[in-house]
Amino acid sequence: MFHPMTLAAVVSVATLIATSLMPVRAQQSPAAAVEQWGFDPSALVADGHELLLRAPDPAIDQLFQVARSSLSDPREAEVLCPLFDPAAERSLATFNQVANRLGPEHSGRFAGAVANLFVVAMQSPRQPFDEASARQGLKSAGVRAAMLNDGFVAGLNGSDHHARCRSIRWLLDDLHAQPLAQRAAVARLLLAEGLGHLAIASRTAPPSDG
Repeated sequence: MFHPMTLAAVVSVATLIATSLMPVRAQQSPAAAVEQWGFDPSALVADGHELLLRAPDPAIDQLFQVARSSLSDPREAEVLCPLFDPAAERSLATFNQVANRLGPEHSGRFAGAVANLFVVAMQSPRQPFDEASARQGLKSAGVRAAMLNDGFVAGLNGSDHHARCRSIRWLLDDLHAQPLAQRAAVARLLLAEGLGHLAIASRTAPPSDG
């Protein structure tokens, strides 16, 4: 029904933007910030996967709710929606550029949600997670969104930028109406896939000149 990478971007954009907000400042290049803070993208991805396995459902859901709220704000949606295009670049540099364009309210909420996720994940054991069940939950959300919203599938799979963003917002609205455990499981799945795409982008990116 929908493009896997597009769906992975729906929620993973939240953690990647917020992660880039923490070490990278507007006056620095991403390469300089990575060097200053002492980690590289591959380490970030590996640590991120472990944090996702440990983060309790409420911490995952907090990040999901910030992402949904941002897409409901027309000004923030204009910043975030280009990341949902199938051919969009999803690198640390790109996410840093997007982060610098977010308004102070949502950028602060993103950073706060990720900081909370980091803290509680480091204090928690690995959480139960059924990937197959999460994927089924995502598919079910897509089916419900398609039944309730004319143009959902066409918008998600088509080339119209604004229609795709609207369909993704409908999908998040459906997930928002589901029980916490189901919503968090889908969000955890999408976050993990998003980190996987970041790992691929990091391996294929050309070396920095800085």
